[in-house]
Amino acid sequence: MRVVLAEDLFLLRDGLTRTLREHGFDVVAAVDNGPALLRALHEEQPDVAVVDIRLPPTFTDEGLQAALQARRIRPGLPVLILSQYVDQLYAHELLAGGQGAIGYLLKDRVTHTAQFIDAVRTVAAGGTVMDPQVIAKLLARSDARGNTAELTAREHEVLKLMAEGRSNAAIMNSLHISESAVAKHTASIFAKLRIEASADDNRRVLAVLAHLKR
Repeated sequence: MRVVLAEDLFLLRDGLTRTLREHGFDVVAAVDNGPALLRALHEEQPDVAVVDIRLPPTFTDEGLQAALQARRIRPGLPVLILSQYVDQLYAHELLAGGQGAIGYLLKDRVTHTAQFIDAVRTVAAGGTVMDPQVIAKLLARSDARGNTAELTAREHEVLKLMAEGRSNAAIMNSLHISESAVAKHTASIFAKLRIEASADDNRRVLAVLAHLKR
């Protein structure tokens, strides 16, 4: 699997490159700025991009904007965004297109190799990975506006796991409940949030997140 990596800190970039290669990925480009990232995405046509949000020259959101521009040119390009902080605006921009193959992971997670590699693979396969802290912030914002006020405590737990991209089976194992109970909670969540249910897990996650970020 071909990967383009963008990270301005040499030690972290080198460490991520080594980690990816050790787990069978082919890192075809490892760059440290926004313009170089755009060139690499265009020239290398990777299977997935792993991108730091803040890159030179301005250290604002060059990485994010380069990734979004690349997805406009190549719809559905899998992109895993790395960030030092939780930012709802960045989460909103990532999800605005309504497509999958997107991830938003805090940099703290990359030290947990299994979690990082799993996130890259999930995004590359077309899935959605959102850092639990991002989900918590979106849910907190939604609660403040009353969007999820009708949900039960268990439905909140299911919703958080759904938004992280978990399947019904994974939610069942995490919460130690039956799969039929997960399905019942999921149906109730969609009904209360007035979101049409879908058998497509990725679309389901995106629909929930799109509702929560409004």
